[in-house]
Amino acid sequence: MKSKGLLIVATLAIIASAGFYLMRYTSIFKPETAAADDKNAVFSEQAVGYIHRSDSLGVTTPPLQHISIQLSPNTTEKALTAALKVPVTSENLLVTVVAGQEGALGKVTDGQFDDVLQTLCRLLPKTSHIYLRWDPDMEVPVQRYSWQYQAPVDYINAFRHVAKVCRSAMPSIQIMWSPAGYPGTEEYWPGADVVDAIGISVNGQSELAATAYPQEPDTQKLLRRKLIRTRFMNKPIWVVASGTDSTVQVLQNDLKAVVRDIKRDSVWLFQDFAIGTPEGRKPGAAPLLGVYDPKLALTGSKNVTVEHLFVDLENIQSGAFEKDFNAVLQRGHQAIVTVEPWRDGKVRKDSSVLMNTIAGVYDEEFKSLFQTISKTERPVYVRFAHEMEIPIHRYPWQSQEPVLYIRAFRHFMELGSWVKNMKRVWGPAGDRGSMEWYPGGDVVDMVSIAIYGLPDKNITDPNKQESFETIFNRKIWRMRFASKPMLITEFGVKGPEDYQSGWMEKAARVVAAHREVVGACYFNLADNPAVWGDIPAPDWGISHKTFSRFAEVLKNAQ
Repeated sequence: MKSKGLLIVATLAIIASAGFYLMRYTSIFKPETAAADDKNAVFSEQAVGYIHRSDSLGVTTPPLQHISIQLSPNTTEKALTAALKVPVTSENLLVTVVAGQEGALGKVTDGQFDDVLQTLCRLLPKTSHIYLRWDPDMEVPVQRYSWQYQAPVDYINAFRHVAKVCRSAMPSIQIMWSPAGYPGTEEYWPGADVVDAIGISVNGQSELAATAYPQEPDTQKLLRRKLIRTRFMNKPIWVVASGTDSTVQVLQNDLKAVVRDIKRDSVWLFQDFAIGTPEGRKPGAAPLLGVYDPKLALTGSKNVTVEHLFVDLENIQSGAFEKDFNAVLQRGHQAIVTVEPWRDGKVRKDSSVLMNTIAGVYDEEFKSLFQTISKTERPVYVRFAHEMEIPIHRYPWQSQEPVLYIRAFRHFMELGSWVKNMKRVWGPAGDRGSMEWYPGGDVVDMVSIAIYGLPDKNITDPNKQESFETIFNRKIWRMRFASKPMLITEFGVKGPEDYQSGWMEKAARVVAAHREVVGACYFNLADNPAVWGDIPAPDWGISHKTFSRFAEVLKNAQ
């Protein structure tokens, strides 16, 4: 919100000599129904194609037989034997296993499914390749199946347990992790050590029912985004789809075109990614404490160490940025500078700001900015084109193709690579799917997120705001592939002072407890009324007393 206003050149490759065979399937037990609350699911997708980065360019679609089985802790060996008596016509077999009872994730993790999983693995036919696909489409935010709309860690723990049990019972089995490729896919990644292949589903009932994000009407764009959402996982990818043979044939042609485009962009997309513990504050060190405070209500506080400036192109052109930046330095503070590539004072179109950035249209302005910030030895935290992942059009760089954003971000940061005191900040809001736009660890020193108490702009009761900790935990989890120090460049809470004070005290304890958080900057202003329509814009402003209490708790909690 702003007032609120290698890279490994990996080639996406797609043909594997080992096969993924055109799917013919057998449905076992109850068929899937259209009921929104149906927890008894049988999956029967067909193969669209097989993709692997390390293979030569192309897409293959050789046959694969597909069996779908529902399990409960009480499923008998007799029932499993009967289910698996179907003729196996291919040496490659995909077995989708569904544990759909309420609370099944916890039961799986607790070992209540161990016996039936071991029995299933023992009874599986001895073909060359057996892929076990467990509880797919887990990330789609609907409640069609009981394993959906669950905490990622609960799904991950259950998945890892299934992989451990099945590998022990059948060492040759291949474990498939199978999201729909929906925004937020990476939140449910269980780890490379328990995944042999990825299955991305298309046209699944869960995804068709989802309304959290706009549906992509263009099939090629849909496939491209699904593949990009798995770019952090260097595993073979199977694309499978529900629908008729003719539908699948169209998807196969589209997939080939998409893969050619992704290979062209592979230099921007495929890098070394590993989930790790980011370097943060040293033990006992206090985080930076800052404010976005254009009315200067809190900047005089002895607790403030950094100030936040939002800068558009006109601010740079007019000299306003240099003036404001120097004022921050004169107050003895460091600066966070959020660069917004729009509101151009020259006659140029804002609608294509990312393309303009890539083409060097704004280089003169950016070079001027870098010259200004290089004149101090103090660290300057530079954030470019923030909150890009939110599916709205508040800023012209939002709702844009990830590679377009990545290229623009990299161009901007590479222009300033000579500025020794600059810390490069990638600044999503921290919403679902943020990591699609991650520009690469070689051009990012820190990751920033925004934390505001309102979970929904239609909520006007301050007591219905979420806690800082709840939002922080959700967003920090989404950033785990970046493995970078965290900077909370914006946070705020509205309401009466006693409510704000309590919320802020709890926030201070959370920040203090997480050494990966190197700083937190409060947004001390009302939001932009134009963005909120008929609803009064929230006023995040706090008193000097509340801010001082936050600083005191933060210091004492170290």
